[in-house]
Amino acid sequence: MTSIFRRAMGSAFDQLHPQLRRRFSVGLDSGEACTGRGVMDRIWHGPAYVKPFLALGASRNILVPRTGTKVPFTIENTPYTDSYGRETVTFVRTFALPGGPRRFDATMVHSPERNCVLDYLGTHQHLATDLHLTAEPDGSLLIRSGEHRFREGPVDVRVPDLIGGEAEVRESYDDATGRFHIRVRVANRYFGPLFGYEGSFTARYTDVGTHGVRAGLRPVREEARA
Repeated sequence: MTSIFRRAMGSAFDQLHPQLRRRFSVGLDSGEACTGRGVMDRIWHGPAYVKPFLALGASRNILVPRTGTKVPFTIENTPYTDSYGRETVTFVRTFALPGGPRRFDATMVHSPERNCVLDYLGTHQHLATDLHLTAEPDGSLLIRSGEHRFREGPVDVRVPDLIGGEAEVRESYDDATGRFHIRVRVANRYFGPLFGYEGSFTARYTDVGTHGVRAGLRPVREEARA
């Protein structure tokens, strides 16, 4: 078994910087979890009319309806087997903003049917997004979102472009500083930029068998449909 990210990228995975290869090899096979700690130089959102949309998402730990600079940041990537027997990796981001921390939660699985990584957003996995991963010539990783779907009970519908967001994530590694750099931008094709952040962090790896999955990382509800 290889990591869900290597399975999605195939041979292109080997084109990533070695430190990115290790970070995105986190999984049941490697037995490692990765915790990144650093600072977001900037967290931003679009015009005032996007704030209700961000606030609604924040109620389920999706997106962040606040702005800030030099914000302490943690990302927890921990592998586990979900209730449906799938290898899953957490992407739980915590921003230590003034007035209290804000979380942006996601859990990811590999979808052979869709030939991509499937990103379940939020505490209840109501939103599922296709992620397409590409190795850039400089060894950095580019992630672009594809189709979004809303799932609740028997409902399984595509999120219309009018209210959906297209995400682009770029992650790289700086050998000189020993830090990962990340830039995230979410935009709506009709209304423009919605939300984003950029900054850097260092990574620490731990043994999953020894430390397990921290309480509160797994979602409240798990979605079976891939």
